[in-house]
Amino acid sequence: MLDRYVEEEIVGVDTLDAKTLAYWRQTLEQILQRYADIPNRYSDTREFVVVGRNLNHFMLMKEDWQGKQRFHGFVVHAEIRDGKIWIRYDGIEDGITEELVEAGVPKASIVLAFHPPHVRPHTGYAVA
Repeated sequence: MLDRYVEEEIVGVDTLDAKTLAYWRQTLEQILQRYADIPNRYSDTREFVVVGRNLNHFMLMKEDWQGKQRFHGFVVHAEIRDGKIWIRYDGIEDGITEELVEAGVPKASIVLAFHPPHVRPHTGYAVA
């Protein structure tokens, strides 16, 4: 299963070994897919996972109609860059960071990029 997540050209992640990179990719996709699979009883909301072609961007998207208003956007956006997982946006109530830690990703390898740089040293996660 990890074979899908290993590629010859690793862009911007040269500080990771191939096995760790593949595991992080698989873990991110699985976590996001679990959220996408949760049924919504109250609307026709559609959630789906998008993985970038280079396998380093992971997004949970949501689309819905509420009356005549269309909603479409990110619920989560994460990127593997510079040997770390950068959480660019996390709109999930409790966030995905604890699930990443429970899966074995060290806190020192997770950047909460939705916080400004001056706040990150106080989060318990990586600064950059």
